[in-house]
Amino acid sequence: MYFRLAIWFIFIFGGIAGGYYLDSLWFPSAHAHLLWHALSLAAGILLLRVVLRVSRNTGRALAKQGRKGDIPRMQTNVLARDGIYACMRHPMHLGLMFFPISIALIAGSPSFIMLIAPVEMLLMLVMIFSIEEKEALRKFGDDYRRYRREVPAFSFRWSCLKKLYYGEIDVKA
Repeated sequence: MYFRLAIWFIFIFGGIAGGYYLDSLWFPSAHAHLLWHALSLAAGILLLRVVLRVSRNTGRALAKQGRKGDIPRMQTNVLARDGIYACMRHPMHLGLMFFPISIALIAGSPSFIMLIAPVEMLLMLVMIFSIEEKEALRKFGDDYRRYRREVPAFSFRWSCLKKLYYGEIDVKA
């Protein structure tokens, strides 16, 4: 858990610092444009609201489905397979994957937006498939192997995206 928090800290603050540094080399006048910052800030705040809403919805769904008994917060001991978890195995990660780009837009750094945030998003994919999937296999074994065969890691079907954004309410496809 602390490793993951450290990674997020590095992604956010390292991305901002790295973006501003690269901007000073590649886009020295980018930070002087007020219109750029206003548009970038607005887009970043809007995207961040979506990311936070998706995280809240998927976190609530996971807390309802993935926990049985008295276990520590942020832990699961039951494989969640219903609702949004019937659409995709990693719905929270799909939402959080857009967190770096939302922070980059808020920061208004062209280098962060065009270079660093996409690299961070790719690193998130690598971590999902190299760490998260292995942990789930270790924790849930054959149940997770079956689930993995039946449900994609991510889904961009409209009905799934609506569940992701609106939560577990009944939404019509």
